[in-house]
Amino acid sequence: MSLSQSQFTRAMMDASQPVPDGLSDAQNRPAGSRFNVYRNNIAVSLTDAMHAAFPVIAKLLGKENMDGLSGLYLRAHPPSSPVMMFYGEHFPEFLSGMKQLNHLGYLADVAHLELALRRAYHAADTSPIAADALANIAPEALMQSHITLAPSVQVIPSPWPICDIWHFNTTKDAPKPKAEAQDVLITRPEFDPIPHALPAGGASWISALLQGTRFGDAHEATLNTTPEFDLGATLTLLLQGGAIINLDKKG
Repeated sequence: MSLSQSQFTRAMMDASQPVPDGLSDAQNRPAGSRFNVYRNNIAVSLTDAMHAAFPVIAKLLGKENMDGLSGLYLRAHPPSSPVMMFYGEHFPEFLSGMKQLNHLGYLADVAHLELALRRAYHAADTSPIAADALANIAPEALMQSHITLAPSVQVIPSPWPICDIWHFNTTKDAPKPKAEAQDVLITRPEFDPIPHALPAGGASWISALLQGTRFGDAHEATLNTTPEFDLGATLTLLLQGGAIINLDKKG
């Protein structure tokens, strides 16, 4: 019986599976030992990749727990591409489905934040508009404009203080997380992405811009759901983060 690619992959990614029958080395000898070594090396490499990709999750859970979760994740979601920059893209949903972690409800959103930071880091380079570009536009014209945001811009809504959790676990002397919801904006003004806690309504407004909604329409829709929305503070975060790359004043 020939060994299918899917059978080989399952055996390679799951140490609990037996070595597939019929494997041999270049000298036509049984390759069981070599297969086990190769399988172990893959598991170790992908576990290390998960620690590097989700350092805050690893710190929150501890090495032993992160190692165990990485093994479970590998069996559920083996790599689909030889390009490893986004390995772990299903990890937030994987964490959400782990009943053993239900008491740590914020974990999945922190993982979403860490994944978004990686996406921002690898996004295409762009040039922001001049910092004073908006100052020279009449308010009416601005409200009719379409704004294009950089590919590095990421928005993560959350009912948890995920920005504070991230800073507390990555920045020396950062304050303890507040017991409040925090939507997060990620910008990349230079080489490294930076997370910012957004004012109430900021995530809705920016998400609307990302979908192509006009500046004023997005503003009005956000005010309808969040009357306290601070447009100036949110716009300042975008400008300071070099996140606005084009302004179409034709509407």
